[in-house]
Amino acid sequence: MKRYIKYARPYVRYFILGPICMILEVLGEIALPYLMSVIINRGVANHDIRTIVLLGCGMIGIACIMAGGGIGGAYFASHASISFGADLRLDLFQKVQKFSFQNIDTFSTGSLVTRLTNDITQVQNIIMMIMRTCLRAPGMLIGALVMAFAMNAGLAVIILTVIPLLALAIFALMRVAFPRFEVMQKKIDRLNSGIQETLVNIRVIKSFVRGDYEEEKFKNLNEDLCQSSIYAVKIAICSMPVMMLAMNITTIAVVWFGGNMIIAGDMPVGDLTAFTTYIVQILMSLMMLAMVFLNSSRALASIKRINEVLDTSIDLTDERAAYPDKLVTKGQIEFQNVSFRYYKDTKEWVLQGINLTILPGQTVGIIGPTGCGKTSLVSLIPRLYDTDEGAVLVDGIDVREYSLRHLRDGVGMVLQKNVLFSGDIMENLRWGDPEASDEEVYAAAASAQADAFVRSFPLQYGTELGQGGSNVSGGQKQRLCIARALLKKPKILILDDSTSAVDTATEAKIREAFQTTLKQTTKIIIAQRIASVMEADQIFVMEAGKIVGCGKHEELMRTCREYREIYDSQMNQEVTA
Repeated sequence: MKRYIKYARPYVRYFILGPICMILEVLGEIALPYLMSVIINRGVANHDIRTIVLLGCGMIGIACIMAGGGIGGAYFASHASISFGADLRLDLFQKVQKFSFQNIDTFSTGSLVTRLTNDITQVQNIIMMIMRTCLRAPGMLIGALVMAFAMNAGLAVIILTVIPLLALAIFALMRVAFPRFEVMQKKIDRLNSGIQETLVNIRVIKSFVRGDYEEEKFKNLNEDLCQSSIYAVKIAICSMPVMMLAMNITTIAVVWFGGNMIIAGDMPVGDLTAFTTYIVQILMSLMMLAMVFLNSSRALASIKRINEVLDTSIDLTDERAAYPDKLVTKGQIEFQNVSFRYYKDTKEWVLQGINLTILPGQTVGIIGPTGCGKTSLVSLIPRLYDTDEGAVLVDGIDVREYSLRHLRDGVGMVLQKNVLFSGDIMENLRWGDPEASDEEVYAAAASAQADAFVRSFPLQYGTELGQGGSNVSGGQKQRLCIARALLKKPKILILDDSTSAVDTATEAKIREAFQTTLKQTTKIIIAQRIASVMEADQIFVMEAGKIVGCGKHEELMRTCREYREIYDSQMNQEVTA
C-alpha cells in the first residue's frame, strides 16, 4: 500500500480536514441524546419551560453545526478521493502507454479498460467511504459506549454481549467476500471485451446478418456477470438483516430491562430514551464498519488488479541505451542472424536466421505468402518487439542502444490496419508533426494522393472523421495514413501492405512521389501485389520465417522459384481478368 501514499500526499489537507469535519457530527450525535434526556427529566417532568427552550435552542445550534460538519466532511472526502483516483488513473494509463505489444497481449483490451475505469472507481469509492466513517463510526461507537456506561453500567453490559458477535460476523464477511468480488471483476472484463469487439466490428456483424448471434453472446456474458454479482452481494444481502435483527433484539432487551428499572424507580424516563438512542448509535456504527469492510473487499480485489498492471515488467525499455541522445540520421538497416518468436516458451520461430542489409535511401520490397513473417520482420526495426537471437542495427548501432523515443522518431510506419482518430483530418495528419505548417500538410497529402479527395469534402481539411475513420473509404484511409507518415519526414519509412485498397494507378503515383519527396529516406514496402515492388532496388522474398530470395526483379525471376511462382500466378490472374 506504500505506493499509494504518493497519490494522497498532494491532497493531505483534504484527507485531514474531512475527518475533522466528521468529528463535529460525532460530537453532536453524542450530545443530542443527553440533552434530550435532560429536557425530559427536568423540563418536561418539572414543567420547566425555560429549561426546555434553552436546551431546545442549544440542540438546534448543535444540529446546524453538525450539518456544516457533514457538508464539509462530504466535500473534502469527495475532493480527496476523486483527485486520488484521477492521479492513479493517469499513472496507470501512462504505464499502459509504455507497454510493449508483448505486454499488451498479456491483458485483454477490455480488461485494461475495466482496470482504468471500474477498478479505480471502486478504490475511489472506498477512500471516500473510509474518510467519512474512519472517525465517525469509531467515534460514535466509543462515545455512545462511554455515555451508556455513564448513565447505567448494568444496562450497558447488554451491548457488550452483541459487539463480539458482530465483530466476528464482519471478519467472516471479509474472508468470504474478497474472492467473490475478484471473480466479479473478471466477469466485468469479459463483458467489456465483448462490448468493445462488437462495436468495433459492427459493420461486419451487420453485413453477415449476425446480430442475433451477437445478442445471444452478449446475453450470456451479461447473465454470467449478473449471477456473479448476485453471488458476491449475497454477503451484504444476508449480513444487513442479521445485523438489524441483532440491533432490534438488543433494543428490545434494553427497553425491557430499562422499563422495569423505571417502574422500580431506579431509572428516569429521559435516561431510558437517551440510552436507547445510544444503543442504536453503537449498533449503527458497527453496521457502518461492516459496510466499509464489505466494500473494502471489493476495493482490495480492484487494488490487486491495478497492481498487476503497475507491477508488470516492461520488456522494452531504454536500460541498454548506450546512445540515449543518438538520432537516426542515415537510415541504413542491417539484420545479423536474427531469430524471433512471440511466445518465449514455444519452440516455434516466427523468424529464423535472418541476415540482410538495406542501404540508406534504398527502396526495398518484401514479398511472400500470408503468415511468412513480413510484418514481424519490420516490427523489429522500431523495436515494437525485441529479437530473441541476433541483432538489428540502424546506422550501424543496435536498436536496443537507442532511446525508444529517438529510434521511433526516425522510423515512420503505415501499418496493415490503418488507424485514424476522432477529430478532423488536419488534426490526424499533424500526428506526424504537430508543428507542421498548413502548406507542409497539403504537400504531404498531395504526395500520398490524398489532397484531391480531401478538398472534395465541404469542410476539406476541417472534415470531422468518425471513430477509426469510419466515414472515409479504405483507400482514402490508407492515403491519409501515408500522408501522416510522410509528414513525419522519417529516415526510414515502412509501408506494411498499406496500398492494398488503392488502385494500381494511384499506387504508382504514390511510389513516384516517394522518389522525389523521400529521396534520402530508406523505404521498405511490404506488398501482396508483385507490381508494387518490381521496381525496388532490392526485393526480399520470404517463406516460413526465412529469406529465400534477394535481388532485383530480373535477377529473382532467374534465381528464385518462389518469386517466379508469385509472379506467374498474379500475371495469369490479370490475363484471365
